[in-house]
Amino acid sequence: MAAYIIAEVEVSDPETYATYRTQTPGVIARYGGRFTVRGGAAEMLEGEREPARLVVIEFPDRDAARRFYDSPEYQAIIGLRQRAATSRVILVEGYEAPD
Repeated sequence: MAAYIIAEVEVSDPETYATYRTQTPGVIARYGGRFTVRGGAAEMLEGEREPARLVVIEFPDRDAARRFYDSPEYQAIIGLRQRAATSRVILVEGYEAPD
């Protein structure tokens, strides 16, 4: 079952964040992931708080997502994002429709 890493990111240092953004696609792909949302325009439909930058990354399954997140390659660059932004990062399993 597919799994998703969903991040809401409030960027405070665009230059450092840009460096992080250039380094993530290759690492994500190496672990079978792909971006489905990467900072596109967002429109608030319900709620009180406008969303910050949103990112959704799809992986084949939860294990692949964890391997990516815990990988030495990602851990080597995660500090760039943490210095450049405040983030909420969630791992969630996708929906598997009954047959």
